Amino acid sequence: MPVLRDSPKSRSRSARAAAHWLPNGTAAYARILALTGAAQTSIRCETYIWGNDPVAHRFRAAFARAAARGVRVHVLIDGVGSSSLPAGYWQELENAGGTVRVFNPISLRHFSIRDHRKIFIVDDAIAITGGFNIAAEYDGDGVTSGWRDLGLELTDPAVIRPLVTAFDEMFAAHELRPWLLRRIPRRTTPPQARTSEVGPVLFSGPHLVRNEFSRQLLRLLKSARHVRIASAYFAPSFRLRRALRGVARRGGTVELLLAGPTDVPLAQLAARSLYGALLKAGIRIWEYQPQVLHTKLALVDDTLFVGSANLDARSLAINYELTVHLRDAALAAEAAADFDRDLKHSRAITYSEWKKTRTWLTRLRGSWARFLITKVDPWLARRQMRGLS
Repeated sequence: MPVLRDSPKSRSRSARAAAHWLPNGTAAYARILALTGAAQTSIRCETYIWGNDPVAHRFRAAFARAAARGVRVHVLIDGVGSSSLPAGYWQELENAGGTVRVFNPISLRHFSIRDHRKIFIVDDAIAITGGFNIAAEYDGDGVTSGWRDLGLELTDPAVIRPLVTAFDEMFAAHELRPWLLRRIPRRTTPPQARTSEVGPVLFSGPHLVRNEFSRQLLRLLKSARHVRIASAYFAPSFRLRRALRGVARRGGTVELLLAGPTDVPLAQLAARSLYGALLKAGIRIWEYQPQVLHTKLALVDDTLFVGSANLDARSLAINYELTVHLRDAALAAEAAADFDRDLKHSRAITYSEWKKTRTWLTRLRGSWARFLITKVDPWLARRQMRGLS
């Protein structure tokens, strides 16, 4: 009997069916609430920030209704990111049968170790991930209202399974139990990746020697022709900056979409201190203007990276993060179209303009910010992580 192989056309259809683009927070929130209302057996939700606001209250109420009809609801929030929640906030959900856990409740001994991942999984069949937390500032189109963000809906079982496992292991390790943290995976290559073209899920965290997101991105940059990156916070390693410059110097295009308005001024100081060498290498840089940019997207030719990780030291060396790696030309085209729309709302940065802003005080502040973000913060996290072993 002859071996049947998927045609390129069927592979493309499979990939599109397995990954659906969520262009902003409003679209993502609507989809999560719809899936919650239709859930049959289980809901898993992991987020860094759960706000104390009407948007987050709507999700809490939807989860409580699901739990009341017999759906198993597990919620995992970060102790620092969700520290605004009052005592008793989750009583309605817990009374309905849901379970809420706080990852690493605030403690000076382990303050730097944070869970920055964003995962929503319903019935072990559909998952949503991206940059958005559960809070009012993410509810909008990113232009007229709400922070600019995006995500993906995933249905490939080979991707859903590792996401379920990753959630359950982090849920069990929420009190920073070291023997459980060591079980959290670093990379999962789905066995069906060749037919669905949905690539591995990349996990990262302070217990891992290497960051798989950074490693896979560096691998692709070696032969890349077109690179487009949107990152809320930008302070990549020297190796990543060198790889980006290398793409531009051999004739490729590199475009960076970074924050104009920002919620973390220190991170912006660090990012802007890096602009000079990148611009001189031929890399083009824009700063997004209408709202705070919170997007985490890397588009390398027809390969996408979408998830919770920024291109900064905290995401690449400290936080627990999750990034989905997909290779699909149709989805990449959709991401590129969104990127182009964002550029229309952005301000291009030129080398001459950047140079004029580099007073001695600005240079000093930028260097100090980069030192704190890329040296002090990772050093402190490593020390605190060693204290767990």
